[in-house]
Amino acid sequence: MFELIIEEEFSAAHRLRNYKGKCERLHGHNWKVQVIFEGEETGKDGLLMDFSILRDKVKEVIKILDHNYLNTIPFFKRKNPTSENISYFIFKKLCSIFKNEKVKVKKVTVWENSKQAASYSED
Repeated sequence: MFELIIEEEFSAAHRLRNYKGKCERLHGHNWKVQVIFEGEETGKDGLLMDFSILRDKVKEVIKILDHNYLNTIPFFKRKNPTSENISYFIFKKLCSIFKNEKVKVKKVTVWENSKQAASYSED
């Protein structure tokens, strides 16, 4: 099995609901997003998939979040905009984009700072 890894970043504000502490107040992060794709066979060119295609699709999803107040995005009106739910959101969006491709999304990790991250996968 081959794995390809893409990392991107976005900045956004949020506030956590049903939470007691400083994160219940409006604040922002510069999130780092790591996406791991996997697939079994490369093409004749030796590539599983071109990194630029993967990067463009990851950017397409992250654009929804970037420089936004996450609580106003429809998904996060129902779900708390935690790092866990952000990783889930990105994972599901990317799975939809890559559903008919030879790669699949294996795992999405969202870092809210250099010391804390949350991941989502379905393995």
